[in-house]
Amino acid sequence: MAAVMATTPAGAGAAFGDHVLRPGDRGREVRVLQRWLTLTGFSTRVDGHFGRRTRKAVVRYERANDHRVNGWVSREQARGLKVRAYAVRAAKAAAASAGAVPGPIVTPTEQAVIAPDGLTAMVPAGAPPQVRDAIVSANRIVGKPYRLGGGHAKVEDDAYDCSGTVSYALMGAGLLRGPMDSTGLESFGASGKGSWITVYANAGHTYAVIAGLRLDTSGTGGKGPRWHTSGRSGKGFVVRHPAGL
Repeated sequence: MAAVMATTPAGAGAAFGDHVLRPGDRGREVRVLQRWLTLTGFSTRVDGHFGRRTRKAVVRYERANDHRVNGWVSREQARGLKVRAYAVRAAKAAAASAGAVPGPIVTPTEQAVIAPDGLTAMVPAGAPPQVRDAIVSANRIVGKPYRLGGGHAKVEDDAYDCSGTVSYALMGAGLLRGPMDSTGLESFGASGKGSWITVYANAGHTYAVIAGLRLDTSGTGGKGPRWHTSGRSGKGFVVRHPAGL
């Protein structure tokens, strides 16, 4: 049987972003893609093979950045990924040199994205202060478990339910004075979608979309508040937003 030769799509001397990368490709460019996807929060194995895992990471990246979802990496996508990767590395280097505890990582993208830790969110550089504060606040509780009523009897809790989660983010941004349940959040702020923050609420559940990321306790397998790059249907929810945001 003849051996199947693996080829690098652009040759050994090609630079990342010179060529479209597709599933099945191999080589140095693919390794760069995999490292930078992982660095910016879309983790995949770094093995130089554009396989199933890498394609899934690319699809998550595309959805998070409103690109056409096809699992390929265009030149434009490669340039955007490079900018984001450099921004993350610079932020980490600055924090390390200052000896400071790293704060929220700022991304040059227009929307928030999942940070390299795979859990917290990166703040868009152009986000208004209240949006930044909402993301920073939510980052404090993502990863905590779910508990019905969590975040209501006391704001700083060891577990949060859906409305406790959304309330915590809004309170951190100074947009809410105290926790509200899902029914109460049906009358929060102004009607309709916001440009930065949108709250979806009904009698049984609530979630928020902040700078393009969904903050939700649903779809986590009972693990509690998490950021999600995927959207969900707003059918059956009252849609509200903070005035001006």
